[in-house]
Amino acid sequence: MSTGFGERARAALSAHGPLCVGIDPHASLLDDWGLSQDAAGVREFGLRTVDAAAGRIGVVKPQVSFFERFGSAGFAALEDVMAAARSAGLIVIADAKRGDIGTTMDAYAAAWLTPGSPLEADALTVNPFLGVGSLDGAFALAAQSRKGLFVLASTSNPEATGLQRSLSVSGATVSAEIIGEVSARNRASTAEGEWGDFGFVIGATVDWADAGIAEFSPFAPLLAPGFGTQGAEPADLSVRFGAMSPAVIASESRSILSAGPDGLAAAIDARVAEYSEAVRG
Repeated sequence: MSTGFGERARAALSAHGPLCVGIDPHASLLDDWGLSQDAAGVREFGLRTVDAAAGRIGVVKPQVSFFERFGSAGFAALEDVMAAARSAGLIVIADAKRGDIGTTMDAYAAAWLTPGSPLEADALTVNPFLGVGSLDGAFALAAQSRKGLFVLASTSNPEATGLQRSLSVSGATVSAEIIGEVSARNRASTAEGEWGDFGFVIGATVDWADAGIAEFSPFAPLLAPGFGTQGAEPADLSVRFGAMSPAVIASESRSILSAGPDGLAAAIDARVAEYSEAVRG
């Protein structure tokens, strides 16, 4: 049987460190890069980012919305970018935050997690706020395909605080309840000592105590937006994530991408060095 997503993510982090570059072709970045505001522009942006990332980091995260805004041609561009990234040996997290119920959620999962699908990714971000059980079809397909899911758990945007930190029926915060339910799935499907395939999105600026969350087992990849432009720095990683730090995938986009196509590789190298120094402590 092929290696599960959790162990593949673990190997990538061990080999390359925590930095993940978001492939986010904002309109302003397309202008700065001298690229057109269309599907051809986002395709070129994505492919250049992949070229700079390959061999330097282990993970990239295309933000689906920036491609989707150009309709079918934008999705075709995204297909090319993700295929190029996976061919280059990069782990690809499709940041689509899909969440629905029943066969609708199953269809979303099939689009992103089926081997050979035009939109095949290694992992998909998903939204559990219709209930973790609404994602059952996605959990099942991910397990079957040896893919990963990143379940939104505790995000750093202020609009989410009221919902995510409210108390569930069990008395835990909603964030903690989500982590508990998903971790139970990981325990049921993961061999001792291995990382679970179902990870979490936990913002790098989140105070775990305020969010009512704590260390959990088994280890599973933690996708952590909020580094770079949003304020968190490499030196904050161990402080914010403590014993869970080895599982952190530190996502940065504009802080790297603003270097432009000619400076992108150097910006990645410099940031990788900062994370390496922070991890060594």
